[in-house]
Amino acid sequence: MRSKPKTGRGPFRHRSTNPSRYGGIRGQFNRLASVFLFLASLLAAPHAALASGETVILAFGDSLTAGYGLPQGDSFPSQLSRALADAGHPAKVINAGVSGDTSAGGANRIDWALADNPDLVILELGANDGLRGFEPAQTRKNLDAILEKSLTSGAQVLFTGMLAPRNLGKDYAEEFDAVFPDLAEKYPNAVFYPFFLDGVAADPGLNQDDGIHPNADGVAVIVQRIMPYVLKALGEGV
Repeated sequence: MRSKPKTGRGPFRHRSTNPSRYGGIRGQFNRLASVFLFLASLLAAPHAALASGETVILAFGDSLTAGYGLPQGDSFPSQLSRALADAGHPAKVINAGVSGDTSAGGANRIDWALADNPDLVILELGANDGLRGFEPAQTRKNLDAILEKSLTSGAQVLFTGMLAPRNLGKDYAEEFDAVFPDLAEKYPNAVFYPFFLDGVAADPGLNQDDGIHPNADGVAVIVQRIMPYVLKALGEGV
């Protein structure tokens, strides 16, 4: 008498030596579906990141940007951030202002600042150059380098102008003042705001006791006046 063929070895025996045909196909299908979904998620991830991406603005300047003498919440970057949010254009505004900085200092640190990959750079420098009577030609050279690097990085640029103190003489004031519109003409892709302290300079009610740095109300005026230029630089202006 023949013995029944064994279907396995050891104490455990399989009911069949071959897997179900349909079970095998189903398993393969499930594995393929998992791979497909994984690849689809990879392809969709960049688009999701872009859709939820945050606009980054680099406020790059001196004490006028940093908020000298003010609580951080009253500084130009903080007030600009709130104004943009209120206008329906929320953005992360990085405070890259350094009190006492000159155009030379800005030229030395712009590479480091651009590592944040900003969408927009607001360039506000030159006030301390004028206060210290630096050669306008050197200020021009430094600002030129900052503008070129900022635009080359792929960021939009809002370039703000400055005026020299009038006590340094007419010739110096004319040479210094001309630096900013001349550079704006050289870089037409940058949006130009002629005077950062427009509406605030020399107004005791809008400045701190030193007569140089805006108070919180003064910063609010700056933000209100510069907002259309910020929106234009972001491609949101009319």
